[in-house]
Amino acid sequence: MNQALQEILAEKKLKTPPSVLMIGAECAPFAKTGGLADVIGTLTRELDTLGFDVRLMLPFHRVIKERYRDRVRHLVSFSVDIGGRSQYAGIEQFDWEGIPVYFIDNEHYFGHTIYCGGDFEGEQYAYVSRAVIESLPLIGFAPRILHVNDWHTSMIPMLLKTQYDRLPQGRCRTVLSIHNLGYQGRFHFGFVSHLLGIESRYHHPDCLEYHGDANFLKGGIVYADKLVTVSPTYAREILTAYYGEGLEGILATRADDLTGILNGIDTSAFNPAADPFIPYPYDASSLFAKRKNKEALIAELGLNLPFDAPLIGMVTRLTKQKGIDLVLRVFDEIIAAGAGFALLGTGDHAYEHFFREAAHRTDGRAVGVTQFDDPLARRIYAGCDFFLMPSQFEPCGLSQMIALRYGTLPIVRATGGLRDTVFPYNEYTNEGNGFTFENYNAHDMLHTIRYALSVYENKERLDALRVRAMSRDLSFQKSALAYAKLYVEAAGK
Repeated sequence: MNQALQEILAEKKLKTPPSVLMIGAECAPFAKTGGLADVIGTLTRELDTLGFDVRLMLPFHRVIKERYRDRVRHLVSFSVDIGGRSQYAGIEQFDWEGIPVYFIDNEHYFGHTIYCGGDFEGEQYAYVSRAVIESLPLIGFAPRILHVNDWHTSMIPMLLKTQYDRLPQGRCRTVLSIHNLGYQGRFHFGFVSHLLGIESRYHHPDCLEYHGDANFLKGGIVYADKLVTVSPTYAREILTAYYGEGLEGILATRADDLTGILNGIDTSAFNPAADPFIPYPYDASSLFAKRKNKEALIAELGLNLPFDAPLIGMVTRLTKQKGIDLVLRVFDEIIAAGAGFALLGTGDHAYEHFFREAAHRTDGRAVGVTQFDDPLARRIYAGCDFFLMPSQFEPCGLSQMIALRYGTLPIVRATGGLRDTVFPYNEYTNEGNGFTFENYNAHDMLHTIRYALSVYENKERLDALRVRAMSRDLSFQKSALAYAKLYVEAAGK
C-alpha cells in the first residue's frame, strides 16, 4: 500500500481504505464523449494503484457492447421499477486489468447514443440510478463509498437517503463530483416523480425543486455526503452568482462539505517521448525534435507559414463557453501579428463555418479542421508553439495540461482549473509556465497573445519556458491521494 495512503488512514485509525464503486455515464476507454470519461478512467486506475478496492459501474452502451460483448461474463439479472413498469436489468462483468467493471445492460435504454437528449435521457439515467442501487445486494461487492459523477448519477444519493435509508444499501456513503455545473438534468417534476416515485414533499427549494422543475444535480448536491469539483478555483467560483448557474445558494449551504481537487492527466498516454501519433518523439532535453514536429504539422495541414513563424493551436469544442467569440472578434489581428493558426474541433455550425473558411480568409496562414481526430490532436499539441484556451469558464480543463506536457505554452484566461495550472510568465523573475489574462475580453486576450509572440522571438527564454512547462507534475497520483482523504472523511460521517 502506498505510504502516503497509509498516513491518511492512520490519521483516522483505519487499517484499510474504504471500498469504492465509481459510477458514471461514460468512462475511457469504454465510452467517451469528453473529458469526464478520461477523468473517471484515470482516477479509477490510480485508486487501484494506491491500494483501494475500487470498481466501476457504467451503462452497457451500444458503443461498449459492440466492442466488449464477447469479453464479459453475465453476473445477474433482476427487474427495476421505472414509472410503474418493470424493466430488465442485467449486470455484465468485465475484468479491466484487474479492476472489476460492471456494465448495466438494457437494450431499450442503452441501444442508442450515450446521450439521447430530452425526456428520454432523463428516463435513461433515472433507470441507471435505480439499477445501481438495486444491484448492490446482488453483485457480491459491498462498497462503503459510491462515487457518482455529474447529473446523470446524482439522484443516487437522494434515493439512498429517502427510499433506501433502512435497507443495507442505505449504509453507503456518497461523494458527488461536479465536473461542469452548467449541465444539471432539469425535467418536469411530475415526470421525475412518476419515474422514481418521488413524493411531492421533495418538490421544495431545499430539496429537488428548481424553478418548478426537478433538478437531478441539485438532488445530489443536497443529499451527497461530500461534494467535490475538479479544481480548487472552480470550487470557489461556483459559490458566486456569475459561475453558480443558479445553484450558488444551495451550494453555499454545503460549503463545509465542498472541496476542489485538481484533475491530472494520464502521463503515460500523453507522453511526447513515446506518443505513437507524432512523427518525432521528444522530451525536454530534445526540443529540436519538437521543431521537426512543427515542420511536419505545417506540411500536413498545408499551412502557408514559414517554419520559423509562431504557430498557435486550439483543440476544443466549438462552443461559447470555450471563448470562441473572443477568437473570432480579433482573429484577423492575431494573424496580422505574424502567427499561424491551427484549430481542431467541432460544435456550433456558425463557428465551424468560420474556421473552415479560415484558410481562404488568411491566404493559408490558418486552418480549421472541423472533425474529431485524436491522432491529429496529438500532432497539434506536439507541433504548435502556443495553445490557446480563452474559456468563459473552465471547471478544470485537460487540454492545457496536455499542452504543458508537450512543451506547447498555454495562453489562457485565468479561470477555474486554468488558473490552477497555468502561471503567467514573469520575464524579470523568470517564473511561470505560460501566459494568462483575467477579463473575458477579446482585446485583453489579443494583448496577451502579442506578448507571447514577443517572447517567442527570444529562443533562449522560449526554450527555458518549455522546459519548465514540461517539468510540471501533471499526473493523477497527487489528485488520487486527495480523493483518498475525501473518501476516508466521507466513510466516517
